[in-house]
Amino acid sequence: MPNAQFPIRNSQFPIPNSQLLIFMIDREEVRKVANLARLELTPEEEEQFTGQLNGILDYFEQLSELDTSKVQPTTRAIDVSNVMRSDDLQPFANRDNILEGAPDRDGEFFKVPKIM
Repeated sequence: MPNAQFPIRNSQFPIPNSQLLIFMIDREEVRKVANLARLELTPEEEEQFTGQLNGILDYFEQLSELDTSKVQPTTRAIDVSNVMRSDDLQPFANRDNILEGAPDRDGEFFKVPKIM
């Protein structure tokens, strides 16, 4: 039974393109993955997924032809950072207004169920 195999390729362990091993996926492999995922596929769906997965592998084969030896590994295509406001204490003038909406309170505090 053929398996899809993708050797790790990065700047520390470069693998020439000629050594990349890419196998096609057959219907038996699709059945095995479907079984592991607890999916019941019809024969038509098996055929459809076999074609789609092989299309993805073909794309990876095209990508493996690119020279990535000078490209730094990343987790995202673009830099992403969270924009957060500073966590500054801001007193609220009408504390009673907030406490009136609480399901339970103890004086000036919210009362919550004990969890431990």
